[in-house]
Amino acid sequence: MKKKVRGIYILLCFCVFTPLVLQAQTDEEKRILQEREEISKQKKGGSVVVDEKTALELFDNTPSFGIFRDNYFVTGVPTNRKIDKHSADAKFQISIRQRLTKSILPFKTFLYLTYTQRSFWDIYGKSSPFLDNNFNPGLSLSKALIYRNQLMGIAVLSFEHESNGRDSLASRSWNYISLSGSWFIDYRFSAQMKLWAGWVDKEGNPDLLKYKGYGFMAFNYQSADERLWCSAVINPRRKFINMNTTLEINFKPSPKANEYFFLQYYNGYAENLLEYDRYVSMVRVGICIKPVLRNYY
Repeated sequence: MKKKVRGIYILLCFCVFTPLVLQAQTDEEKRILQEREEISKQKKGGSVVVDEKTALELFDNTPSFGIFRDNYFVTGVPTNRKIDKHSADAKFQISIRQRLTKSILPFKTFLYLTYTQRSFWDIYGKSSPFLDNNFNPGLSLSKALIYRNQLMGIAVLSFEHESNGRDSLASRSWNYISLSGSWFIDYRFSAQMKLWAGWVDKEGNPDLLKYKGYGFMAFNYQSADERLWCSAVINPRRKFINMNTTLEINFKPSPKANEYFFLQYYNGYAENLLEYDRYVSMVRVGICIKPVLRNYY
């Protein structure tokens, strides 16, 4: 009976999660996507050729509220220990952004608020408790990178906070300033690098940066028909040979939809804040809804 109830939990999450996040995928965003497809017809060596005015209009006309990072719900099992109801889990991420200005600030930058929540759910355990919830609000200043009439990428300066909202011995939190850049290598390949300088909670997690490192690199591939996304995120810890690694594959069954079948593999430390010093190796599957025009981590 309990297994049936847990199965119903998972089914309800899939059914409820999808329409809630799809509200951010508005008709206006679809119109912007069509504009991008028109622009992408003008290529030079695989890169999209646009002038600065067109690129800024593209960003300025994007709806103020929308999806920031990937929104997903996945469930899976460990690869490094026994699979049972205690080691299997569910994980979901909700990520949104609100643009505060258009590109009217100095250096043609624009300001926006972001919020990402990542939750880890012991859905197969007794009473199905949440293991940890990580809350990540931020304030960011972004600029389009144009070189020789080509949209080369985006640079972002952010101030962010991340915590798990708990107190006493279970409290985990840190604040950090980050600088990131996304580069469009060509129409199908892109790369991202993010570096941060952080201030940690010396009582709850004094050695957090030992496990989170000081930045990451991400590499993305998107098929020509935009139905397949493949990504690899490498997060070095102190020495480059010690890394937290995330591998993801997204496949869109319908070219007109924005829901993807999602496969995610994580290997390393600091997947969640509560158990940041515990090594995990997890493979999970589920659904993902991706933002328009970009792939952020």
